[in-house]
Amino acid sequence: MLPPLGATSAPRRFRITSLAVVTLSLSLLALAAPVSRAEYPASRVGGLLALAAAIELLHALRRSDAAARRRATVGGVISMLIALLLISAPLVASEALRWLMAAWFAVDTARYAIGAFRRAERKERRLAALAALGNGALVVLLLFARGWAAAWVVAIAGAGRIFGIGWNIATAPVFTWGDADDTVLRELGLAEEPAAVALAAEVEASELARAGADRGWTIAFVATLFAIHMGRMRSDLTLLGLLSPAIAVLGDMAVAVLAALLVVNPLYLLWRGPATRWIERRVWRLHLRQLEAARQGWRVLAAEVWLRWRMRFAIRLRANRYSVPAALYQALQTGLPIAAIIAATVPVWGMSWYFDSENWASGVWNSWAESRTDTWREAMVRAVMAREGGPASRLPFAVEPEGIGSGDFSFVVIGDPGEGDASQHVLRDQILSVAAQPDVRFLVISSDVIYPSGSMNDYEAKFWLPFKGVTRPVYAIPGNHDWYDALEGFAATFLQADAARASMRARVEADLRVTSTTDARIEGLIRQAEALRAEYRVPTGFQRAPFFEVQADRFALLAVDTGVLQRIDPAQQEWLVAALERSRGKLTMAILGHPFLAGGDDHTWSGGDFARLKQLLLGNGVTIVMAGDKHDLEYYRELGSGPAPPVHHFVNGGGGAYLSMGSALAWPAHAPTADWAYYPPHDPVARKIEAITPLWKRPAWWWTRRFDAWPFSSEWLSAAFDYNVAPFFQSFVEVRVERSADRVRVIPYGVHGRLTWGELASSPGLRGAGVSDAALVEWVVPMRDRP
Repeated sequence: MLPPLGATSAPRRFRITSLAVVTLSLSLLALAAPVSRAEYPASRVGGLLALAAAIELLHALRRSDAAARRRATVGGVISMLIALLLISAPLVASEALRWLMAAWFAVDTARYAIGAFRRAERKERRLAALAALGNGALVVLLLFARGWAAAWVVAIAGAGRIFGIGWNIATAPVFTWGDADDTVLRELGLAEEPAAVALAAEVEASELARAGADRGWTIAFVATLFAIHMGRMRSDLTLLGLLSPAIAVLGDMAVAVLAALLVVNPLYLLWRGPATRWIERRVWRLHLRQLEAARQGWRVLAAEVWLRWRMRFAIRLRANRYSVPAALYQALQTGLPIAAIIAATVPVWGMSWYFDSENWASGVWNSWAESRTDTWREAMVRAVMAREGGPASRLPFAVEPEGIGSGDFSFVVIGDPGEGDASQHVLRDQILSVAAQPDVRFLVISSDVIYPSGSMNDYEAKFWLPFKGVTRPVYAIPGNHDWYDALEGFAATFLQADAARASMRARVEADLRVTSTTDARIEGLIRQAEALRAEYRVPTGFQRAPFFEVQADRFALLAVDTGVLQRIDPAQQEWLVAALERSRGKLTMAILGHPFLAGGDDHTWSGGDFARLKQLLLGNGVTIVMAGDKHDLEYYRELGSGPAPPVHHFVNGGGGAYLSMGSALAWPAHAPTADWAYYPPHDPVARKIEAITPLWKRPAWWWTRRFDAWPFSSEWLSAAFDYNVAPFFQSFVEVRVERSADRVRVIPYGVHGRLTWGELASSPGLRGAGVSDAALVEWVVPMRDRP
């Protein structure tokens, strides 16, 4: 016999179960996060903790001790909140992250301390006291840890919490699937009624009988979603091509489970609970009297049908509490239609693309690429150099556009264009108009040519078609998204055919041939790029690496690939040092994949590889630094040390991706430099959001306006307001090298032409005295003689 509902649990005994093993394994992975090559180790810890918290919440429903069930539910909620905080770590102020984590652990410290006094058994009191001491120690560490130690404290805190979840799962007494009908009857007070017991047994038997059909229906629905995603994503038969729709389906399944467990089932339980439970008990009493009197008729039949329906749902939901497989199957049955509707309608909700499950694979590819990019790039570069027999007679990895040898010339720089939607196409007329000017010699794409994963299948719609009509050479450096397919689409499009072939083969060898990329696929990619180039007549295919240099008299342009983790490999370092030496005495401009200054913040303050790259560039005379990655236009004037000229930093990522609104909505009180500007400013962005945001999003907009989305960032929450309709605030720049006037001019353009000072937010005095709002924006850098 089962113990009465709410009875005290039996003494704890450690039992190895699949859930316990999975959860304890997650704790080991969390502990190892700081030694991984992850861009944000805290986010990885958060993802693992979120999975453990979900397991904790599911397991809490199975516990036979009512008090333990309540404690586990509260603990699971706290674990999930901590996990969400860690997942958003890149977008949360570091101080806020540590303080909020410490606050949640302090709550648990208090919970366990109170439990240590209230528990009846000595062993239970000891365990609660140890848990309180452990959580309290983590609170102290979180409050005082700094620098590299903070990452380890976060990992230890996450791993410790996950381990505690696993321990509780392994020791807590639980109900099983077969207890569902018994506990439902006891809850209704019908455990001693033979008719009710018989009905419950009949319902449970029918549930077992239909389980196979339900499982088949669920599998068929999942297979249909996979086929839909395969078609919509135009996936090919490669590892990337097959895994991307598979991850999209897993995303749909996760949404289905969450919708069922967090929305549908709770609403049903609320309706079935206090609102209607008294009716059910009353109907049971009347029905049992009818059966005792052996009465017949439609009232008896109707009552039995209704009670059977209630019993079926009650047993099904109770079985879900007691069995994780049953809960998942039921949640998928209930939630998959909801998830399918969400997947079909997300594009019209006004949210950035990463809310769409078809793009969630990017997170997986990011984790893969961030640890491999430098290895891949170095192998590619050395393979190209080996093919050419060492350093070539011309400048290594240089490109040589026509018309830069003498006189004035200009070029266009476009950052992060590759959405392929209205936000990209709205700039097309301006780009074509500027690119057609006689002085323009070439175009550069600075970061993220193609979203979301750089796939060759997306190049026609997101590169060739938007750039159709451009007749000048187009060069590019990849962004993090372009590396997600191991740079295959980028290499085939922008590298010389022989260099692309050598690069892709070198990448395959670097991965020990554990890949679906064969020689036949490499040749197919190169042929596809050649065919598209011939069809759309956009000149590409001049580079020999994902970085390059342009050397002109008195001006040098160095385009540096910073990959996924904002750093360069040894081979690119060798090239960059030599290129900087070749640029000595010239006005030198560097284009990077990531900006040093962005969003009113210095992204090199904590040191590391990115800070060393900045020191290398600025220490060798680079005075213009431009980068994409952040999707807006920003300018910073950083004063040099001593007689060194100032450095002009530009964020130039408004070429077509969804707009980064963090700068516009929450510019800091103290920027990293005294002189700054950004576009778009606050008021136009706020007016657009105010005019378009529906009622159901208003609370998020109020939170953003009132509290700057704290503890998260306005940039993070602004993704919920990505409305792909006018007015647009995309931008690009033209760089005019005017040797005749000894200067370089950087000229920004918006969707309606050149930007004016009235369209930008800027620091006091930046534009100069007497410059009106209607004056056209340009930044002038003198081409003085340089050491």
